[in-house]
Amino acid sequence: MSKYILKRLILMIPVLLGITIISFSVMKVAPGDPVSLVTDLNPNMNEEAIKRIRAHYGLDQPVYMQYLKWLRNMLMLDFGRSFASDNRPVIDKILERIPITIMLNVISLLLILMVAIPIGVMSAVKQNSLFDRGTTVFVFLGFAVPTFWLALLLMILFGVKLEWLPISGLRSLNYANLGTFERVIDIAKHLILPIFVSAFGGLAGMSRYMRSNMLEVIRQDYVTTARAKGLDERTVIFKHAFRNALLPVVTLLGLSVPGLIGGSVIFETVFAIPGMGQLFYQSVMMRDYPTIMGILVIGAVLTLLGNLLADISYSVADPRIRVSG
Repeated sequence: MSKYILKRLILMIPVLLGITIISFSVMKVAPGDPVSLVTDLNPNMNEEAIKRIRAHYGLDQPVYMQYLKWLRNMLMLDFGRSFASDNRPVIDKILERIPITIMLNVISLLLILMVAIPIGVMSAVKQNSLFDRGTTVFVFLGFAVPTFWLALLLMILFGVKLEWLPISGLRSLNYANLGTFERVIDIAKHLILPIFVSAFGGLAGMSRYMRSNMLEVIRQDYVTTARAKGLDERTVIFKHAFRNALLPVVTLLGLSVPGLIGGSVIFETVFAIPGMGQLFYQSVMMRDYPTIMGILVIGAVLTLLGNLLADISYSVADPRIRVSG
């Protein structure tokens, strides 16, 4: 197992390198740059001043030279300084916000697993029942409803009309004056809507995958044999069929990591949550190249690690599978 993990970690290096090349190239092809955002609306800017600003940011160099310089610094864990007005180190800005994004995504993923897996199992066991048809409608809604539109509807209903839940940020204005218990409740209220929006689409898809896998497994011969031996249905489903049906879901967990991180850009921006998704959106609008690349690299690393954990989890979910070096 250790040899396999080491081999996968080594193979991540060229993959990560390819991701950075593509991301850097696409970013440079996009129209606009941080200098034009500052100079286009300033009538006092002359050509000489524009050249000095571009030289200050290193934008006067060829693209491949900019990339090699950025790559050299990145290998030393130096993502440079932000092009924003604060001019702070990129790594500091990311470290401030990444715990919030990871917390939201972990809670969303746990919610998806706790709800989607039982729904998928029950839908398969009670195929074509009223429960199965109801969850099918729920799945179609989950796939069809845009995340940002759902977020706005929930904000209008629970935040504006009913005034039950806050609609932005992670804390209330009077957070500093609250006690410990009140602070926990306040943060929990702020997290309800963002986490629900984040988990809604994944919940629908995961439950449908679980249902499909379970239907395939319970039709296998060994499940029929287990029933013929006189085992009760609960033992047949959860002891013999469930673990085998769980294997494809384990793979989807690793693949769901980039989806959750990408979805953070939408709901963190809509709900004004100071996470990595909101920082990425703001950086794109300001053409803050160092911050954009730093967030993309962090997201790529988390995605690759998620895929590795999914592969390792295979051997945990099914002892018949052994990972070799």
